[in-house]
Amino acid sequence: MPQQQRTPVTAHEISHYFHSYDGYMPTQQETLGQIVAELLRAGKTVNRKAICTKLLAKLELAPGAEMERHYHSLIALVLGRE
Repeated sequence: MPQQQRTPVTAHEISHYFHSYDGYMPTQQETLGQIVAELLRAGKTVNRKAICTKLLAKLELAPGAEMERHYHSLIALVLGRE
């Protein structure tokens, strides 16, 4: 009987699993932390432009109006327009 090999699970995948239930809304700190971590893992510089670019990409894929508002408020926060 062949054994199944498990693929390694990243911290992001674990976090996504536990927060993927309906109705979960991440805090601003969680979202910004995730974006900063993604930038650092990619070896990119963390600055306003990079953070806003990531937020805009996430905004385009937002699953609903509530998440869209979340990303819009974060963009305003990063740009100092809140």
